[in-house]
Amino acid sequence: MTTTKKADKLRTQPVVQKQDPLLKWVSRVVIFILVIATCGWLDTIKERFYVFNPTELHQLAQAAIASSPNDTSGMIKHIVSNLTQTYPSTQIRLNSNSKEWVFNNAGGAMGAMYIIHASITEYLIIFGTPLGTEGHTGMHTADDYFNILVGEQWAFSPGQLEMERYPAGSVHFLPRFSTKQYKMHEGCFALEYARGWIPLMLPFGFADTLTSTLDIPTLYHTVRVTGREMIANLLIGKI
Repeated sequence: MTTTKKADKLRTQPVVQKQDPLLKWVSRVVIFILVIATCGWLDTIKERFYVFNPTELHQLAQAAIASSPNDTSGMIKHIVSNLTQTYPSTQIRLNSNSKEWVFNNAGGAMGAMYIIHASITEYLIIFGTPLGTEGHTGMHTADDYFNILVGEQWAFSPGQLEMERYPAGSVHFLPRFSTKQYKMHEGCFALEYARGWIPLMLPFGFADTLTSTLDIPTLYHTVRVTGREMIANLLIGKI
């Protein structure tokens, strides 16, 4: 009787059929194509998510320099005050806490940054160092506009025999997927604006910490502030 029960149990167990390997690979290819197509479509409409205008930000940087010459703190206050008056909190989230600075190590360069805005398609920060630094710009999925407030930045691309110079009041534009070596001299600070797919830029910003500095507290605060700002913008519909 025990043998009969075991036989009945074996007969009632479902037969597991192995998935056809060809069908598995076809499914993976279809999913991959759909993902690529979706990303391509999103890339064609990303401009509708932008709030800031590069030309207006450049003008704002120049106005900040004129209003507070030789006063970096005054320039930052001018910029933040102007932005909070121009853009309503229902349209975009801005971080007005100008004391919220964190170190930033990326591409071999080191400085500090104050994140004014971070969302899926845009970020706006103050970046610089009183000591000077140089490194690799990184290759990014966003256009980058580096508005020099104080000091001077130098840059060059492979094949150039003369350096590019960007003094205070100028803007260094780096199109997406472009790379350069750059140098910021002592006391150089800038208003940096990037527009594109910002989350894809984050690994570049974290790599030096994970492979070199091991400054975990700084990494924590960078992730905390960036995540907080991105989520707050998503909650009001800013992508």
